[in-house]
Amino acid sequence: MLGEYRISGRRASEIAASIERGVGSGDLPPGHVLPPMRELAARLEVNPNTVAAAYRTLRERGVIETAGRRGSRVRPAPASTTRGSLRVEAPPGVRDLGEGNPDPALLPDLGPALAAAAAADAESPGLYGQAAVVAEFAAYARRAMDADGVPDGPVAVTSGALDAIERVLAAHLRPGDAVAVEDPGWGGTLDLVPALGLRAVPVGVDDFGPLVADVERALRAGARALVVTDRAQNPTGASLDAARARALRTVLARHSDVLLIEDDHGHAIVDLPLHPLAGVTAHWAFIRSAAKAYGPDLRVATLTGDPVTVDRVAGRQRLGPGWVSRLLQRAVLHLWTSEAVDTRAVARSYGDRRDALVHALAERGVAAHGRTGMNVWVPVSDETGAVARLLHAGWAAAPGARFRLDAPPAVRLTVSPLGAADIGPLADAVAAAAGPARPVSFG
Repeated sequence: MLGEYRISGRRASEIAASIERGVGSGDLPPGHVLPPMRELAARLEVNPNTVAAAYRTLRERGVIETAGRRGSRVRPAPASTTRGSLRVEAPPGVRDLGEGNPDPALLPDLGPALAAAAAADAESPGLYGQAAVVAEFAAYARRAMDADGVPDGPVAVTSGALDAIERVLAAHLRPGDAVAVEDPGWGGTLDLVPALGLRAVPVGVDDFGPLVADVERALRAGARALVVTDRAQNPTGASLDAARARALRTVLARHSDVLLIEDDHGHAIVDLPLHPLAGVTAHWAFIRSAAKAYGPDLRVATLTGDPVTVDRVAGRQRLGPGWVSRLLQRAVLHLWTSEAVDTRAVARSYGDRRDALVHALAERGVAAHGRTGMNVWVPVSDETGAVARLLHAGWAAAPGARFRLDAPPAVRLTVSPLGAADIGPLADAVAAAAGPARPVSFG
């Protein structure tokens, strides 16, 4: 079973260290089955409880995983390459619909906001020892969340939504824990979960968000956290409606020990109301990033949650970067208070392009999805072939593999670069590339 490698040791720490050395050297590769505890205990002439303690230590460190009667095995290696690398480079003359960027024409001019932040800093310079969150920023953000029905909680600031998700997961979970994630879902989250030594459990998605039965199944199977996108889900455009949110809250109320993470991805770029899920679990986090509406390079996200979660995130943040630049916080605050973004106009602009493309594809017999946001998700019969055919026709699409675990093949098209004259030619190209029509379900 173990080939040439011999596990050694008399104490639990020594046995664990021996197995870790084997994993590090490659003698115990990912997926390798370890001997049953009693068998290894007999071989090493130790008490089975000693081996059990060693295996428990290794599980907590994310070195091994245990699957009931199937025994313990070396965990797969954490992701070392990102799904973002599964991109199609757009050569000259090819329209790039794969990067997922907002339309620069809809982003505000940052000059006045940065100037206002610099002026405020000149009056009161940002120095060590000051509060990590600008008081005015926190107050404004909290009022906006109150208006949307987000439960009360302290406010922290992170360097974007993915930074917030990572910090919240790390605050509560240990390597080996299971996390329920949307499938298809944001590639950043799908990469992050295994990189933290956690296990991703796919949950199907339709136009109204995560499927209730899939969430129930994942939580009953032991998932310790659930990550949900409230609006403009990437890549499908799904958004929670009142009925789906009510059903999901009912499920979560039966699993109140589960960590809930909500990413309000569509904040300030959609005109559908928010239906938050928070408030029925003991630990929760709600995240809003400035990226899509105000500029990806701002790297500012607002985080609220239960006091324990926010305190753990802020405490760990103090030991790393310390805080997110208060200059950037003041710049974002100025963008908010000056109403630099007309949310309704932005939502209408993306909606017109998105709806036109979905409608044009439907006329050509192609089922596509894009309820909100800036993306359209198109199921295809052959993902690699579809991407290649679209590229040949002059369009670069994002391969669905960047966003899915068990979900069927698809491509993601970002409508930000499109004008009205582009819709017909693009729909023709997608119809030719997509292959036979597929069912409407994502999963």
